[in-house]
Order: sequence, then C-alpha cells, then structure tokens
Amino acid sequence: MTLAQRLQTLNVSLGLNVCKWRATHVAPWMQHLSWRTTSRQQSPPHRLHQLISVSQARHICAAATLASPVDTIESAGRQSTGYMKPPQEIIDLVDIPPEPNLSFSPDRSKVLQLYKPSPMPPISELARPELKLAGLRIDPDMNSGSRMSYYTGLVLVDMTDDLVLPAPREATTPITGYPEGLWINLVSWSQDGKHIAFTVRSPGLPGDPPRKPLELWVAEVASGKARCLTKLGLSSVFDDYMWVDDDTIGAVIIPEGRAPPPEKPPIPIGPNIQDNSSGRISQARTYPDLLKSPHDEELMEYYCESNLVYISVSTGEVTQLGGTQLYTSFAPSPDARFLLVAWLERPYSYTVPCGRFPKRVQLWDRRGELVKEVAYLPLAEDIPITFNSCRKGPRGIDWRSDRDAEFSWIEAQDGGDSAVEASPRDIMYTLDAADASAEPQKLAETDLRCGGVAWGDDGFALLYESWHKTRRSKIWMLAPGERDRPKALLFDRDYEDAYSDPGSPCLRRTHRSTYVIARVEGTGQLIMQGGGASPEGNRPFLDLLDVDTKETRRLWQSTPPFLEYPMNLLNDLDDRPIRLEELEFLMTRETVQDTPQYYIMSMSGNGAKPGLRQLSEYPHPYPSLRDLQKEVIRYKREDGLDLTATLYLPPGYEKDRDGRLPCLLWAYPREFKTKDAAGQMRKSPHQFSGVGSQSPLLWLVRGYAVLDGPTMPIVAEGDDEKAEPNDTYIPQLVASARAAVQEGDRRGVVDTSKVAVGGHSYGAFMAANLLAHAPDLFACGIAKSGAYNRTLTPFGFQAEERTIWQAPEVYNAMSPFMQADKVKRPILLVHGEDDNNTGTFPMQSERFYSALKGHGATTRLVLLPHESHGYSARESILHVLAEMDLWLRKYCESTPEMKPQSKL
Repeated sequence: MTLAQRLQTLNVSLGLNVCKWRATHVAPWMQHLSWRTTSRQQSPPHRLHQLISVSQARHICAAATLASPVDTIESAGRQSTGYMKPPQEIIDLVDIPPEPNLSFSPDRSKVLQLYKPSPMPPISELARPELKLAGLRIDPDMNSGSRMSYYTGLVLVDMTDDLVLPAPREATTPITGYPEGLWINLVSWSQDGKHIAFTVRSPGLPGDPPRKPLELWVAEVASGKARCLTKLGLSSVFDDYMWVDDDTIGAVIIPEGRAPPPEKPPIPIGPNIQDNSSGRISQARTYPDLLKSPHDEELMEYYCESNLVYISVSTGEVTQLGGTQLYTSFAPSPDARFLLVAWLERPYSYTVPCGRFPKRVQLWDRRGELVKEVAYLPLAEDIPITFNSCRKGPRGIDWRSDRDAEFSWIEAQDGGDSAVEASPRDIMYTLDAADASAEPQKLAETDLRCGGVAWGDDGFALLYESWHKTRRSKIWMLAPGERDRPKALLFDRDYEDAYSDPGSPCLRRTHRSTYVIARVEGTGQLIMQGGGASPEGNRPFLDLLDVDTKETRRLWQSTPPFLEYPMNLLNDLDDRPIRLEELEFLMTRETVQDTPQYYIMSMSGNGAKPGLRQLSEYPHPYPSLRDLQKEVIRYKREDGLDLTATLYLPPGYEKDRDGRLPCLLWAYPREFKTKDAAGQMRKSPHQFSGVGSQSPLLWLVRGYAVLDGPTMPIVAEGDDEKAEPNDTYIPQLVASARAAVQEGDRRGVVDTSKVAVGGHSYGAFMAANLLAHAPDLFACGIAKSGAYNRTLTPFGFQAEERTIWQAPEVYNAMSPFMQADKVKRPILLVHGEDDNNTGTFPMQSERFYSALKGHGATTRLVLLPHESHGYSARESILHVLAEMDLWLRKYCESTPEMKPQSKL
C-alpha cells in the first residue's frame, strides 16, 4: 500500500462525522430527568488497527500534517493574527453535532426532546457586548446573564412500553407556534404535566431582529401548540420564572418604561476611593469582575432592578407583587399561599462580589403583602477565609419540602468564624408561615457546621453537619414534629473515606413537585444509593437501611463487566406508597467499549434478579476509537502510598510490534487529610470513555499513550493537627508524577524520553511546577488557565486557607513563578483573556511568560480573546488543539536534543 493510499484509508477510518458522546445531567432537585442521545446514523466500519500499526499511523499523521501551510511553531507564530486548526482527525472528533437532551414529564408519561445547536458557538457570539459587574457577567441587550446556551427545537414523545430512544420522527409531536429560528431557553414542566414553559429570543444575526430580553411562552402538552404568555421581557440576571401552581407562573420582569442605561461620564467627576478607616479586618480571595466606580454601581442597579409578577397561564393576566427591587430570588411555598423574596440593597462593595452585598429577605402572602421580615443581612466583607466560615445571620432560608408553608434557616453561633470555639456552632430554626402569631422554633443544634436538612415528614428528617479541618461528617435523624425528642446519630464518618460512604437516601416526588426522602411503606427503612467505591473500583449499589437498627441489606449492586448507575426512582407518582415489590429505577449501563444505554430496572423485593427494559439504543459515538485500550492501573509512590491512573493506548496498539509510545500525562492535584483516604480507588475499570472537545484522549488518534487523571494526592503529613497538605506540596507532587511515569515505563508502553505533562487551572499550576522541579521526567508541558504566582492570591487558594503572611515559605515554594529560572523544558501557556475564575486572572500567565522569557526558557503564550476560564468558541478550541498538537510534535516527539535525560 502506498503512502497516499494509507493516508486516504486513514482519513476514512477517522471520519467521525455522525456520533456524539452522551453526557448525563440530573437537575439539582430531580425535577427533570435528562440526558443526551446519539444519532442512529452509522459511520464507516473501518478501524485503525485493521489497516496499519500505531507507529505507522503516528508517522503518517505527522507527514500529513507537515504538508499543511502551518507546520512549525515558528511559522504558527508568524501567522498569529488568525485562528489555526488542528489535524482533521482531531476536528472530526470534536466537531460532531450534538443530540437532544431529554426530560421526563412529572407523571412519566411523556419525554421531551430538546434539540441543541453546535456545542461550540462561533467567536462572534462571545464577542457580543458584556458587562462585568460585582461578579456578574451581563448581556445588556437581553438583560440576562451572558453567554447563555440554548435549544433550537422541542419535541414530545409518548413514554410507551415499547419506546426505544431516540424516537423516530413519526412517533413525535413537535412544539410549534413560536416564530421559526428563535432560540429557546429555560424549559420547565408545569406541576401537573399539562404545560411546558420556555423562553425565546432572537439570535440577533445579520438580517434577524435585534436581541432583546427573553419572552415567556407556554405550550400545551396535549397538542404541542405554544403561545406567548406575556410580551414583558424577563429580567434574568439573578432569577427568571417559576411555576407557582398549575395555572400560575411567577416571574421577574424588566420595569415597564425603563429609561435608557446610564452613560459613563465623559470626564471623571473625581477619584474612585475605597476606605477602611475603621481598621476592620476584611480578607477575601482574588475575585474577578468586581465593581470599580460609581458608574459601575449605577449600571448594576439598572440591569438588576426588576418587578415580581404572577401570570395566569389560562388568561394571561399579569399581577405585580411588591415594588421595584434588585430581586435575587423568590420561592413560592409548596401550597402556593406565600412567597420568600430576597433582594440586594446598598451599600455595595468594591472588594467582594454581589453575593455578599446587603440582602433583605421577606415573607409575603400571595398578593405580595408583607407578612414578616425574615432577615436583613448587612454587607459581608469580613467573612474569614478559613473553611467552614460563613455569613453572620440567617442562612439557607428555604421552604420545608414536606410541609404546606413552613420554612427553615440556620444561624451561626460563632459569628461565622470557624476559628472561634463554640458549642453549639449552629442552630436550625423553623417558622410556620400560616400562623401569624408563630415564633421561630428551634429544630436542632450542631457542633460542626450545619449543612442543612433532607426532609421526609413530621416523623423523620436527616440533619447534616461536617467540619473541614477533621474531614468529619455526621448525619442525624430528627422528628421535626416532635421537637422534644432528641436527635439520634445515624452516621459519623470521615467524609474523605470513600470506602465507608453509605450513600444518600433516594428522594421521591410529591404532588406539589417537591422532593422528600423516600421511605418504604410500613417500615422505618430508607433506600440508599451510593457509588460503591472499593479497592476493585466503583460498583454502585442500592441498600435497604433500617434506621432503627442501622442495619443494611443490599438490594442490588452493579456487576462487572458493566458499570450501572441507578439514577431516579420512577414509581413515586401521586404520593403513592413506596413498596419494595414495586420499585422501579431509571438506570444507565455501560462498558469500556459500549456507550451508556438507559434502562428501567424493576425490582420484586424477594431477592430475585431485577428485570431490565432497555430504553435506548445509541450507537457508539466514536467508531474509530471503539477499540481503544483502557486500563485503570494501580501503583505505589516511593512512600508506599497507593496511586491510581487510567492508561489509554490507541486502537490496534501492540506492544511487541509498535514499541513504546510518546505519552501525554494530564492531571489535577487534590489535597487529603490522611494517606489512607488519598490511596483509595475512586474509578471504575468498566466506565465508558467519553471524548470531549478538550479531552487529552484526542491524542490517541495521533498515536499517543495517555495517562489520564493520575492521582496527585497532597497529604497532610504527620500527627500534628496543624500540619497542612501544602507544607510538602512539591516533594509529594514530584513523587506522584515520578511514580506514574515509572509505571508507564515498567509496563513497556511509554517512551520516557517523550512524556509531556499538562493540565487546566490547578492542573496547569501542577504542570509548571513539575517542569521546574522534575525536568528529568518530562520533555515539555502544556499549562492552560493557571495561576503561577501565589503572591497574587495572598488570602488563600484551592484548599490553602492560610494567608501569605502566615505561611510565606509555602506560598513562595509552591509558586512556579518563583522558580522560572529552573524551567528548562518547553512550556506552552494558554489563557482566556476574560478569565472569570477566582485567582486565575490572565495576568498570571502574562507575568509568568515574561519571567520565563527573561530567563531564556522555551515558551509560548496564547491569549484567547473573549474566552473565560473554560474555553467555548469553536475557533478558540480548535486553535488551542492546533497549538497543543504543534507543541507536542516539536518538543515531545522529535529533535533529539530536546529529549530529557531520564533518571528513572
């Protein structure tokens, strides 16, 4: 076979133009069960290993790419005014159109398919006007959060016994009636499942109407016909709309007749001043997008002010509740008779985001009349940076999901400062909104920081508390209707210990669309679902827990070679009793080679094997990678700590034939309190491997081995309670990386002279440190959106809660910026120019690049216009992949003078 024929055959085998990795999403309170589907269309059956060896493929890919106009780092630099593209086989993997999301109706009789556009918007979408105010990013044309994703169409499917997804077109009912071409957002079912609410907006493309605030529409499920509910534009910066009952939607809207936005004074009226004359201690992490001037304050108020209204679905009548405020949230009571409403007030701050601005919380009746002032929370600039510190005053104010109109909240007894000794540390209260004379009632006290309650009924609830310093977690049983009964301890454990995790109680839906703890009829038993971490890997489970005896009985567990996840309880309709012999769960099943499929699992309760009904038949999303070789490997660090990584090898790889491969190691460090917890297995050897648009697995098609997610535990060493993981960050990091590379070498699949290290965010920080402190391990590095100078994050970062003045030696030792003179291996720096993450300002990469360049390091800085901490535009993503591919080719695969002298 000639080189040209091999290239042509290779291009066919990598022509992945029809499938898409299926991602899973479950809404926080399980109000929607949603996932993504994949296309039925099949791509050619050719696979790489049927054609040529991996080593041949790697050289052919390199030869093919060298024929392109941009074939070296230097020439790419000369073309820096335009976006580049990676090799076609990478584009084919990331440029696949997405499949629809799915959502069950409340009565489980319908499935809604939500169709999506390309997962990577054009850079023009990110270049739209955007205001950065008080930690918010606002689209001024839409008066909403910026960069919203959207759907392009909605289609209903009957949930029949023989339904197999994706459903054929003739079995569907499209939602119609809204103007063609509009973008759809914020889709939700009514409580009775008879209507679907959603918002629409113009794309604002050339020839389209200009963008404007979101419009609220409603569709009848029976017919699929939609209509505009109101022309009043939503103010969707903080909140948007919510179903109050079957015929009422609450919404926050832009005030009618609002004046144009305030203009920036052409000439400054004076300096911008911040003042701390009081001498108050106010420490804060390095937040982005803060207010900077009085004009910023005016803009924030302009775009965040809104009116709260109720809209009748049947008549369209609009009723305003209360006055104009900077509403941040509203929550109807389960019986729809009351509202908890919150808004921001002055004075604002230039040092913390809007979540810490003064806030007022009130209880209103359905007409918007004040019933009770619940809380006034003053400006919170002084929350300590230590973990488990919190705001003073009531927090976690919310309705009990098991009662008509009773709400709860938590109050810190230590002033919100975790360094203060206090017992109790927190107290939880409740108040019956329907009783005008009622006073707050104490529900429970905790000595650790209270994390809230999972409600069941007046006879049963679960209270959660935890403490970061000790990694301790407690779960208590309460009887909310019997306040004199003391709480009873259910679990007391180290929350870092994955092997002892008992799981979480299954929740069930009520007729009011709230969720409560599911309890087996006539017993005190809970159904617990957990990940099932073990030394053999994760095996999800369902347990029956007797809360009286605390004994458990295993109902079901995932069985190799499958990885199976129970997702949601399905037989919880109409408040019907939960019986073991009638249990039904939505679940997924996958293997290393087979994409996750959806099943309905039915249990008999008598110990018999559960019945399974397959709900989906999705094709493999990446046919050419179907036979990738994956192994979850275990190995030891030099101090005996057990480590884990996932080793991927290209399809068709044969060690005896292909020899050792260049390797991309991609990781992210994590802190632990103990070595036992750090060494635990937290992966499944049976999990299907999805390939996202920025996944390191993309380099499998370039002939690389990939060490994905090798554990880089940073453990607090010694028995001293004051010991912190970061005290020995560098030696532990280097030891973990060395162990990973050594394991690849021991297996005979990794060429240790051709190993690249990379990571994103804290992983980028890791990569830079490894190049500075372990140059013998790596040929080059890739660092995306990292922070490299810890003096620029002086009030803590990641799990570090000490300030730079308390631990200057730790901050300096951990900063690769301070070790720029030691970086002798090539490092590629990538950063979004509009990074919105705490601590990772673009300046971090800019200053690090200058320091590296000043010491003669081989380095390159790529700043991505309009990109945030995570990159999203198609042009940006493809350019980064092209940069990475060129970097790896030049500094990992070739030029013998660049190879490290391995000291393994």
